[in-house]
Amino acid sequence: DGKSRGLALEKKIEYLESLNDRISLVPRLTGDEIRGLFAPPPFGDEAQPSPFSMTNVGEWDKFRNIDMDKEAGAIEALKGSSSKKKSSVDADKIAALTAWHRVDCRTREAFRRSFLPELVNGFEVNIRAFVSEATNEEVLVMYAQDPFHRLLLHGVCEFYNLVSTTESETKGTKVLKMTKIKKKKAGNKELPTITLCEFLKMAKDGFWLPECLAL
Repeated sequence: DGKSRGLALEKKIEYLESLNDRISLVPRLTGDEIRGLFAPPPFGDEAQPSPFSMTNVGEWDKFRNIDMDKEAGAIEALKGSSSKKKSSVDADKIAALTAWHRVDCRTREAFRRSFLPELVNGFEVNIRAFVSEATNEEVLVMYAQDPFHRLLLHGVCEFYNLVSTTESETKGTKVLKMTKIKKKKAGNKELPTITLCEFLKMAKDGFWLPECLAL
């Protein structure tokens, strides 16, 4: 009996030592941590205001108490504005594709094979200004001595629905090639919003379907 009491005492001592070791592993609490043990109020610090209580102020009254009819009208107006923008963008795409299909198929292939953006952009700046400002009787004269460059120039003219012819001009001992550009009598006077350079860049980036470009 005395032996069993001795074993029980040893087990109790071992348990207390183990418990003491566990307590010593826990670091001391800081002042903030101790105060946190007594939170929420009235014992601890004041609670932070919730998002709902923060909106319960006068500045939000107009938002909370908006008339349902006005809200529906505002939503419909936003939808209408979005659809108008979308239809405008779609119209620009259609106009650009229509202009592209005016270009001769061999010239379209030349643009796809070797697109020279700086050269084409230079042609476009002059031609767009001519379409916007010139009368039907005026003629725009541009010079391109390289045969491939002239091909691209004629392609730009076709994109903008213009008539272009190339003639030879003699200056001293030199024979220069000049391209005369005129407006069609019954041509469309509106400029495509999307330029040929932009159209070709979009095509290079995969924006247009291949079948659209090949038509």
